[in-house]
Amino acid sequence: MSIIEAIIFGIVQGLTEFLPISSTAHIVITQLILGTPFPGLTFEIYLHIASVFAVMIYFRKDLIEVIIGFFSYFKTRSKKNRIQFFFGIYILIATVITGVLGMLLKDFVGDSMKTPPYIAGALIVTGLGLIFIERVHQYGARTEKDMNFFDAIVVGLGQTLAVLPGISRSGATLITALLVGLERDTAVRYSFLLVIPVILGSTVLAVGDVSSEIFAAIGTPALIVSFITTFIFSWIGIVWLIDFLKRSKLIYFAIYCFAAAIFVYFFLDATTIIDI
Repeated sequence: MSIIEAIIFGIVQGLTEFLPISSTAHIVITQLILGTPFPGLTFEIYLHIASVFAVMIYFRKDLIEVIIGFFSYFKTRSKKNRIQFFFGIYILIATVITGVLGMLLKDFVGDSMKTPPYIAGALIVTGLGLIFIERVHQYGARTEKDMNFFDAIVVGLGQTLAVLPGISRSGATLITALLVGLERDTAVRYSFLLVIPVILGSTVLAVGDVSSEIFAAIGTPALIVSFITTFIFSWIGIVWLIDFLKRSKLIYFAIYCFAAAIFVYFFLDATTIIDI
């Protein structure tokens, strides 16, 4: 892999990982436009780790607060620790649901779901979900102290949909979190913190599939550049999304999803089976 290709893949992965527009769809679009096959699961996991580092550093205060509150609750049953304890539980519940159902559905994703027309359809579904939550469903006012087990189950089920190529993980979690009545800031924070155990867990489960040959084929310089690029643009994506949602609406992401779906459907070879 050339340095330029490593930078491009890093930019695409970093920016789209946390925006509700499907990073998988954009990786597919990128590799088909460049004519460069994405190097497979090993490289995808590698880039996801860079994205997770960006989330962990950006939300380090929130993460530390949840971890300390979670374990402190066993000693000090204070109200603050109770909120963080259950917030941690809700993160774990959604993660377990996603992990278990994700493994069960993995074999369900056949080659017919790895084609441009299917991915275009999934992008449209994501866009419709964003429009529904923005235009039809009224925003709630519940924060993390008001969350319950039902919220975690629904968000976990929503996050599981991301196993389908073209369905945005961040979009699915954000839509379902807003659907159960969480206020926007809490929904965004919950969605971002959820990505940490999900990606770390999938990384552990996929260790057996990691191939050193792929890393050797990509080359050390390209690996370093792609990792750094993904980290930087993941950070940019996080900052931009949080700032954007404070002053604008999700419907703009829906419009973008529709535009991307049109491009994928009409301009990419419909017979191509993507290795994702």
